[in-house]
Amino acid sequence: MAERLAGWVWVGAAVLACVAGIVNVVGFLGFQQQAITHLTGNTSLLGAALASDDGAAKGLAAMIAAFVFGAMLGGLIVQDSTLRLGRRYGVALSIESALLVAAVPLFRQHLIAGPIVAAVAIGLQNAMATTYSGALVRTSHVSGMFTDIGIMLGHALRGFPLARRRLALCTLVILFFFGGGVVGAFLFSRFEYATLYLPALLTGGAAFGYLAYRLRSGVAQQG
Repeated sequence: MAERLAGWVWVGAAVLACVAGIVNVVGFLGFQQQAITHLTGNTSLLGAALASDDGAAKGLAAMIAAFVFGAMLGGLIVQDSTLRLGRRYGVALSIESALLVAAVPLFRQHLIAGPIVAAVAIGLQNAMATTYSGALVRTSHVSGMFTDIGIMLGHALRGFPLARRRLALCTLVILFFFGGGVVGAFLFSRFEYATLYLPALLTGGAAFGYLAYRLRSGVAQQG
């Protein structure tokens, strides 16, 4: 449960939620004006595009496929569905950082490859953070976190104990995702697609920080 979440998981969740918030707002403010970090809206848009024979269908299908490909890549690298020290999170984060950097010139040329590359990066990120001690940890979207908060509040009204640390984790992810959106929108108004260099820096820094933490903890690489 969230009560047993290690400190590095809390920090990682906050950083990656902020990254996703920045990337997603760039997608909404950019030339495609669509979500990058989650598939719900894009799946609905794809259905609407197919029904109306809209030319946007191919691009939307490519976005969905890119996100799934990124998640597949994450599964290949991390090779586990449970968060624990020793896994190749540093490798995955380094690749995500490189993908976000590569997306910038593609966005600037208004190529669909820009959002596609960014979607691969976020799909990879989302696959890294799955479960830890029975608690779901999602960083690329917040629908599940809002749902969990509602469930916990409902349970509290029925007199059940409130899972305070799980509530804190959900609130943390939501706030940092929201904060990332605010920061991303502010930076986009000034630097446009160069805004993506910030989440690239954050993921690259997280990769270095995770490696240093793992070495300090004496945990061997697994997988």
